Amino acid sequence: MTHGPADFPAHAIRDLAARWLPRLGDDDFVCSPAGLWLALGAVASGARGRTGEELAELLGVAVEEAAVAVTAAARSVGATDGLAVATGMWSKVPVREAFRRGLPGVRWGVLPGAAWFALPDEVLGATDDVSLGEIAQDAQPELDAWVRKATGGRIERMPLELDGSEELVLLNALALKASWLTAFPGHLTRDEPFTDGYGDTWPVPTMRRRIPAAWVWYVDGVTVVELPCRGSGSGSVSGAGPGPGHGVGHGDGGALVRFVLGPEGAGPADVLPAAWAGTGERRALEADAADLALPRFTLRTKTAAHEHLPALGVGLALRPGADFSGLSPADLMLAKVVQEAVVEVAEDGVEAAAVTQVTMARGAAAPRRQVVERVAFDRPFGVAVLDSSGEVPLFAGWRQSAPGSRPAEPAESAGETP
Repeated sequence: MTHGPADFPAHAIRDLAARWLPRLGDDDFVCSPAGLWLALGAVASGARGRTGEELAELLGVAVEEAAVAVTAAARSVGATDGLAVATGMWSKVPVREAFRRGLPGVRWGVLPGAAWFALPDEVLGATDDVSLGEIAQDAQPELDAWVRKATGGRIERMPLELDGSEELVLLNALALKASWLTAFPGHLTRDEPFTDGYGDTWPVPTMRRRIPAAWVWYVDGVTVVELPCRGSGSGSVSGAGPGPGHGVGHGDGGALVRFVLGPEGAGPADVLPAAWAGTGERRALEADAADLALPRFTLRTKTAAHEHLPALGVGLALRPGADFSGLSPADLMLAKVVQEAVVEVAEDGVEAAAVTQVTMARGAAAPRRQVVERVAFDRPFGVAVLDSSGEVPLFAGWRQSAPGSRPAEPAESAGETP
């Protein structure tokens, strides 16, 4: 079922996340459902026919409305304090002016090898204000520099190097740097045991602090802990909200980071969706507060998302004969869709970034004694970074191994393109 842009963004990205997560396996990973949606949504706005129908079904928005929805989505999630969103597109084939106008926030550029003599005036599009002298013979340094700037240096280069076969490259970047509303006291961080998904127990640096009961709730046996980040209005936020998931950081513009802990043996596809479950699905913590023990950790992975697309119902776009005639008069198909993402959680706050690369080729109660619950993330767990509305999963990750136990950063998810 597809929807118009007025229904976007939350349901569409959540639906894509729920369908994508089972394809990512049970080992360590971090991904950006929002980044993948924005990147595919941009190219989908130029898809037509059956190709467009497949992409519309995956993205939850009609391709005729995709450009408007992508622009609205980028503006909506970009309103989260500390989050930057950017998109760039470089091409050696003509890009239709209507496609370009539909994506007003995109940075446009030209790849080496553009056939200038073959570009009719009515379809020059992205190339009509660029001279031959401005085109570098090697676009790799320019695009890598764009990635570094867009992610604040958290990702150094494109997920895939250019090999000259690309007719068009789209890059979408999200970058977040945010401080916790209340930092973890550094002197309380100490090694505590963490039992990884392979049954081994390791000592890992674990942060500790007491948090309000309203920051903890349960969804079908999954424990959810929400840590709000500082926003422009965070100075007026009280320590406890009116109920599970209500009022902690909402309305002040700060990102919301949720950590999810499932029953022993539960995998990411079963556990992570609890991070964005609606309030009607939540059960409150039956205590006055919680003592939180959370590992300090970093996740970094690269994912070949194009290998997952056929299982998600998108096949025509990946084969010769794909119809992207609304984007360019050239015959184009999706060659590769690769995403690199990183999330780092420490005492002061959270940093996260993702770059999605789409390469196209031709073809209050009375005082009483407090009850305090201990919530220890001492086994595999998930992390989700959401926008300030608490509805859009910007980043989603799974920690299977013990943080620091293996030289696993950067890790590679199943299906990565070498």
